Amino acid sequence: MKTKGNTILMTGGGSGIGEALAHRFHDRGDTVIIVGRRQDALDRAAAGRANIHTATLDVEDAAAVAAFAGRIVADFPALNVLFNNAGIMTFEDLTGHRDLADAETTVAINILGPIRLTNALIDHLVRQPDAAIVTVTSGLAHVPMIAAPTYSASKAAIHSYTVSLRTQLADKVEVIELVPPGVQTDLTPGQADRPGYMPLEAFADAVAAQFAQTPTPSEILVDEVQFLRQAEREGRFDATLKTLTERAARQRAGDAA
Repeated sequence: MKTKGNTILMTGGGSGIGEALAHRFHDRGDTVIIVGRRQDALDRAAAGRANIHTATLDVEDAAAVAAFAGRIVADFPALNVLFNNAGIMTFEDLTGHRDLADAETTVAINILGPIRLTNALIDHLVRQPDAAIVTVTSGLAHVPMIAAPTYSASKAAIHSYTVSLRTQLADKVEVIELVPPGVQTDLTPGQADRPGYMPLEAFADAVAAQFAQTPTPSEILVDEVQFLRQAEREGRFDATLKTLTERAARQRAGDAA
């Protein structure tokens, strides 16, 4: 991925990781289109930045995604980077019958959203010089948080999908996977101030530094995520799952206190 001069479409760009990275890319000389459901959040994230543009989209809506892709290519014909960042996370109790609305929404946004948007833009991207697709997964793709089973499974699915996408698009479009650890954002209640999670600005700085490398790593891994990313490879998956489960339970208990 070029180190400046890209035109980047960033989903989930109105807050959290998407907003922080949109600012980093803008500051290095990229044009960024931030996308989300709420125009007020997008306007706040773009304020004072001439080369950050905004567009609303509900990635759950397949027809809206297809229509959006046509408009965005017409408005920004130089678009060469798709950054699939939008996602949600909810906690779920699997021990009894339940309403599956949250799980189904998670699948629609976290899995079908990036698949649909990638599909809608792929014919354009393969014609662009220096094209790239970035998928945002999670350390939980490699060791699940059992309190967020559908979220963890959705990120594992997109990790696998990214491997296939990278292989099929070799020599056509660069495919990069960003694997965050727990970051202090509003992804879940209380997370923005939760001890033990990586501060958002520090995470964004570390990620931006890796995107400044030539060539760009195929996986963007900050130090804080290696505990999860390498757990199975290093033969400590079960111990890591136990540690993660116990730590998450303590954090949720502290949030409720």
